[in-house]
Order: sequence, then structure tokens, then C-alpha cells
Amino acid sequence: MTPISLSDFAKLQIRLAYKFRDENFLCLALTHPSITHEANSPSQHNQRLEFLGDSVLGLVLSRELYEKFPDADEGTLTKSRAKLVNAVSLAAHGKALDLGAHLILSRGEENTGGRERASALADAFEALLGAIFLDAGFDVAREFILREFAAEISELTLPSGIENPKGELQELLQSKSPSAPQYQLISADGPDHDRNFICAVLHDGLELARGSGKSKKAAESDAAVAALKNLKEEKSV
Repeated sequence: MTPISLSDFAKLQIRLAYKFRDENFLCLALTHPSITHEANSPSQHNQRLEFLGDSVLGLVLSRELYEKFPDADEGTLTKSRAKLVNAVSLAAHGKALDLGAHLILSRGEENTGGRERASALADAFEALLGAIFLDAGFDVAREFILREFAAEISELTLPSGIENPKGELQELLQSKSPSAPQYQLISADGPDHDRNFICAVLHDGLELARGSGKSKKAAESDAAVAALKNLKEEKSV
């Protein structure tokens, strides 16, 4: 088994911007199931915490999407959540936090590249969320999750069956006119860490709709979604 030192714990907790009251939770979250096979006897590892963390993560992001997209139906919300929570995304979060360097592995797992394995990183990240939940409760775990997923959430626009709203709007408009839609930044307010952008989409000099978002790209996509909705409503009148 690969040990982890107290200094390693301290460095990792600085990176997490969270200090555990009970570091046993952190240790367990980093303990890979391979140690059970190496010890040849039942040993605690992170799979139970992974199960718990997965549930906490799902609840936090579900609530966030429910509030972000008040008009979205169940299917749309499920698709949105799937974009945020998948094996690739979870592994990326685990890698960004450098969890691989701190995993407690069997020698065999260590020698076969276990620290870089996407499944191990994803599992450790979810186990970490479960550990924070047990150590400090739901509100603290929610704060950590929202901080980790802030960029993805801000870029996420209402799917409503539209995978590429800007592309779909351009295709719709250019079926009637050779002119492409133009996007104009209306405003950008707020501090650098929490900006809010408002963009308008225009066609042939006429404003079709406006949208908002935490980035210019997100605001443009939101404007495109609104424009598509307006055009479809006009068509149905």
C-alpha cells in the first residue's frame, strides 16, 4: 500500500480550499479498492463514499438546474445534468485537484498507472464529495460542488432539444435571407469573478432577442435560444 504523509494531506487540503475536521474521511476517500486485494483481507476503501458523493452531487446539481431553467421539463433537466456529470467530467475534476498524486493504492495498481486512470480519478472525486458531506454537512458540500462546477454551469444553456442554438438560428434565418445573424454585446457587469453578460442577436438590422450569461459565449447562446422561441411563436400565430 502506498502511504500518504501528513504534509501530503496539508498540501491537498490547501488545494481543495477545505480543511477536514476529521482527516480519516479524507484518507478513506483516497483509498483505492485495490488495497483490499493486496492485503488479502477485508479493508475499508472509497467505494461507499463514492456512492454517497454521487448522490450528493446529483442532488446539488439537480437543484441548481431546476432553478437555472425554470421552464425546462424533466427530460431537458436530465440531459443538462448528464452534460455536467459523466465519467469524463468527473475524472477531469479529479485530475484538476491532483487527486491521483494522493491516492492510496496497491503496489500492483501503482505499477500499472493507477494514479492516472480516469475511473480511479472519477471515483476518488465522488468519494471526496461524500467525505466532505460527512465531515461538514450538506451546505458545505454544496458550496464546494458549486465552486467546482461554476464554469460548466455558467456555460450551460437551456437545451430544450437544441444542441447548437446559434447554428440552428443561422440555418433558419439563412433559409429566408442570405444575411447571417449578428451578435452584439450590450453590457458586462459585476466583479471579475462573477461577471454577467447581456448580448443581443440581430438580423438585417433588427433585434430578434437578448440573452444573458456568465460569459459572452453563454449570453449569445441564450439570445439564440430566445430568438428561436420568438420566431417559432410568430410562425404559429
